[in-house]
Order: sequence, then C-alpha cells, then structure tokens
Amino acid sequence: MSSPIYIRNNDFDTPWKEAIEMFFEEFMTMFFPEAARQIDWDEGYEFLDNELQQIVRDAELGKRIADKLVRVRLLGNGAEQIIIVHIEIQGQHDPDFAKRMYIYHYRLFDKYDRRIASMALLTDDNEAWRPYEYSYEALGCELCLHFPLQKMSDFAKTESEWKSLETSTNPFAVVIMAHLKSQQTRGNADERLNWKIRIAKGLYQSSMPKTTVLELMRFLDWLMTLPDDIQQQFTTVSHDLETSTMPYYADFELRAMNRGLQQGLEQGLQQGLHRALLNIIRKKFPEILAFFAPRIEAITNVEILQEAVALLVLAETPDDVRRIIQSAEEGKILNT
Repeated sequence: MSSPIYIRNNDFDTPWKEAIEMFFEEFMTMFFPEAARQIDWDEGYEFLDNELQQIVRDAELGKRIADKLVRVRLLGNGAEQIIIVHIEIQGQHDPDFAKRMYIYHYRLFDKYDRRIASMALLTDDNEAWRPYEYSYEALGCELCLHFPLQKMSDFAKTESEWKSLETSTNPFAVVIMAHLKSQQTRGNADERLNWKIRIAKGLYQSSMPKTTVLELMRFLDWLMTLPDDIQQQFTTVSHDLETSTMPYYADFELRAMNRGLQQGLEQGLQQGLHRALLNIIRKKFPEILAFFAPRIEAITNVEILQEAVALLVLAETPDDVRRIIQSAEEGKILNT
C-alpha cells in the first residue's frame, strides 16, 4: 500500500501565482477566451499585486488559492481602453466568496477610478457551488455585481475533453491536468506517480518551447508532491524523458533547473522577476534569449528588475532590449 501524501500548507498558492505571471495571456485564453479576444496583447500588461494586497488587507473573508491584479489595454483607441483585471482563484467552498468579490471590486474602482473586470476560477470539487454574482436590494435601491466564473472541473468531464487537454499547446492545459490529478490522487502515491509520469511525458513530447516545458515541469513537481522514495522513481523517469526528447539544454536552462531542484523549487521575488524578463524576451525576440539570459540572472537589485520588466513590455526592437538590460546592469534604467 502506498504511503499517504501530506499536502504542504499553501501547496497550491505559489505555483498558481507563478504560472499566471509566466503565462497570463495563455491563462486568459484558456479560461476567459471572450475577454482575451478584447485585450490588446501587443501593448503588454502590468501586474499590480502589491496594490491589490494593500487594498484587500483588511477584507480577508476566506482562503483562496491565488489572486492577481493586472492592468491591460483593450483593443481600440483612447485612455478609457485601459482597464484593471482582477482574478480570484478559489480552492474551497466559501459562502462569502461572492461578497468578497464585490468588496474587492468596489475598492479597486475607488482606487483607480476606471473600469474593473472581476473574474473567478473555482478549483474545488463541489460541482454544485458556482457563485457568479453578489446583489442586494433595499428600499428600491438595487445593486448587482455579475462576474465571469469558470469551474476547472468543467474542462475535463469526459474522456474526449481530457484528451483535448493532453494535446493542447496552451500551458494551462498542463496546469489543469496537474491540479485536478493532485486532488484526485490524495492518499494514493502510486496512482499519483502514474499520472505525473503521463503528464510529464506528454509535456516533453509537445511542441512547446523548452523554456515553457521547464517552467511547467516546475509546476508539476511542486503541485503533484510524492513521498521521497516514489519521487525518486519519477526523477529517474523524467531524466530519461529529458534526454530522449530534449537532447540538449542551454547553459542558463540547466542552471535554472538545478537551482530549482536544490531549493525545493521555491523561488523568491528576485527569481520571479528573472523569469518574467526571460518570458517577455522569449515571446518578443526568442532569437536573443540565450544571449541575454545569463546577464539578466546576474542582476540582483529587485527595484531595477521591476523597472526592467515594465520597460521590456514596451520594447519594440532587440536594440531596445539591449539598452534596457545594459542600463539595468549599471544600476539604472533608461527611459525608452
């Protein structure tokens, strides 16, 4: 009999937040496709998580997996096209969830004085629980906040839907599979190992970029935890998959992988900003990624890294990237 699996505190929190930061466009495309089609992705986006925490610090009404606040620009012209997207990922039933969505919504509107798009993704296993609005009426005054809601389990109800996830090139298909199977295999390490290997095999055999595969393997390993002896079996299998399907890694990729394993796959803010910079370059100018990766990893000033992220989103040419990284290395940021 397999030994029981003990889930770490906040086990789902950090990997979910990192996945959204790395693949925000893909997240929106997977879970809120209608909204994703209205966003001007060429204009980039900016995470505002620090501001979100300041706003909601005294309004914690229940445990959630993650929350994200993102400034985006919609397709079209005019300053009014800039809106704030607030995403809540909820991992358990909470009778006050819809109320909390409303509280966050009005506080965000009060702070930014612009349109707020509140959205929710539920990852719990209670099929009947689907809160999508908060409303009340008093003396003829009516208020209602209706927000887009997705239930993760809806993406894998049938065998054909699961196969669609396995063949998808959207990184969040892997996130969905890993999350659902981590829930379904609690207490059964052997079954979890089998599913973890199956998901990893599909990932290595996919057409996704190597950097994306590495990030998703981090998520898979973090979320689908195994007892040490069984984890060693997975490590052996994953190594064989790596060598057979990905014959080489760039030096910076190997360093990232080894560092992640040695630290138990727990990265701090500095590493998160490094990954954000690499991801932006990968999407905009993949041909120069290997050249700038080691230089980015050498930058340790968090404030400089944050400014570099904001500027790289707006970079239009590889030369823009060169000037931004060079100035960051010098401890300053150029206006571009």
